[in-house]
Amino acid sequence: MNVRGKLLLASFAVGLALWSTAQGQERKIKRSDLPPAVEKTVKAESAGATIQGFSTEVERGKRLYEVELKVEGRGKDILIDRQGNVVEIEEEVALDSLPAAVREGLTKAAGRGTISRVESLTKLGKLVAYEAVVKTGARRREVQVGPNGERLARPE
Repeated sequence: MNVRGKLLLASFAVGLALWSTAQGQERKIKRSDLPPAVEKTVKAESAGATIQGFSTEVERGKRLYEVELKVEGRGKDILIDRQGNVVEIEEEVALDSLPAAVREGLTKAAGRGTISRVESLTKLGKLVAYEAVVKTGARRREVQVGPNGERLARPE
């Protein structure tokens, strides 16, 4: 490939990366900005919870809406499509409330780090993973395991 071809390919790659980044960025919105179907789902899902805020983003070309909630002091984020369907739920859970295999899997994945927060991850009504925030010194990272504590082939 000649120099011009390499430059064109590099420009395309940079443009694609910028477009991908822009597609996944969350933007804070007001409740009044929600489509009617999303508002209906928010009303049903937030019963008994405190609403912390709303945001929207585009994932894989689809506009999604997120409501951040507090339920009995724990965080719960719900991702909803334009039609009002719940796409994903991330819900904070206590580490000691999890099955032993899940605790062991998260602890193993955390290595020397300290687990500071754990969330269950449900997609389209099915529990697909548990995700933990791990602190190692000043560094933070996330680790995931499957519903039975097993290592995942790819992150959810």
